Amino acid sequence: MKKTLIIGATPNADRYAYRAAHMLKAKGHAIVNIGIKQGEVAGVKIEKPSTPYKDIDTITLYIGPNIQSEYYDYILETKPKRVIFNPGTENVEFEKMLDLPFFC
Repeated sequence: MKKTLIIGATPNADRYAYRAAHMLKAKGHAIVNIGIKQGEVAGVKIEKPSTPYKDIDTITLYIGPNIQSEYYDYILETKPKRVIFNPGTENVEFEKMLDLPFFC
């Protein structure tokens, strides 16, 4: 099963990361929530970034480019098949660092 890692996960129901987690789970996708907030989203605990996962298909970003550099190594070591830069997260510098066939 393809697993999606959500960076910027939050228990705040007003945030898009929260909505995305619930939609992915409702469609049967496995998710990993990474964020600075404590709690859970869609029944999955929000974790702090530590040891990178090795079974991630997609990383979807919900953090702005101003703090993404803190996650560069973590994301690169995770080796996802794709990275989704959601609106407001676009980052040309980081896109160049990723060795992926395409970006979303």
